[in-house]
Amino acid sequence: MLNHASAVPQVAVAPLVTERLSDRLADRLGKEIGAGHLRPGDRLPTEQRLAVAHGVSRTVVREAVHQLKSRGLLRSRQGSGVFVTAAPPGEALTLELSVIGSIDDVMRIREVRRALEAETAALAAERATRLQVAALRRALRAIDRSAADARDGVEDDLAFHRLLAETAGNPHFGRLLEFLEQYTKEAMRVTRRNDARRADFVEAVRLEHRAIVDAIAAGDATLARRRAVQHMRGGDRRMRTAAPIATPSRNGRR
Repeated sequence: MLNHASAVPQVAVAPLVTERLSDRLADRLGKEIGAGHLRPGDRLPTEQRLAVAHGVSRTVVREAVHQLKSRGLLRSRQGSGVFVTAAPPGEALTLELSVIGSIDDVMRIREVRRALEAETAALAAERATRLQVAALRRALRAIDRSAADARDGVEDDLAFHRLLAETAGNPHFGRLLEFLEQYTKEAMRVTRRNDARRADFVEAVRLEHRAIVDAIAAGDATLARRRAVQHMRGGDRRMRTAAPIATPSRNGRR
């Protein structure tokens, strides 16, 4: 058993196979939690230690941790790390990977996300502090830097939307968005690679994000909701023009 400050146990851990690594790592860690090897209140080892122990990249670890957070098994504590939570009552929300077999399936997930994003933006407009608005603007600058460096910017984009959810002041929004993003992230990467070849797409994303933050800064919930919907619909259009779009997976191959 790990205690709050424990390190990775000094035992040999078999490397994971090369397909759906984050899913397999999430399953492995989930079983450790279920078996009591990781107990409520235990701090999870760092990304680096988990990556070394399981023979995967830190990105794979990060995505596996996101999955376990969406299942309610892990929770972040500001400045302290990621901790095991008490087992949630009932069965955790899941979607079968087989339902995400085409771009139309991705769009159905995005319809759900659109509703969440709209209300998240509206609540953020009602509740945001000046410090939170400043943090949102910093997140926009990070996205701009990704574009300038010719990176796909997916992680910066997702970080921006997670920050929006945090600004809304309701942790359930963030957990739901985190759960949904695992099913659309690979399609986002394909779209962003396509966007990078279209200066008008890059500029559209930048303006849509800025419009949301401006509405939040103005405290206009109705406008923030409308602009969030416009951004999601714009993303849908851009995603449909991305070619080719591979069958999306929750984390792709690494």
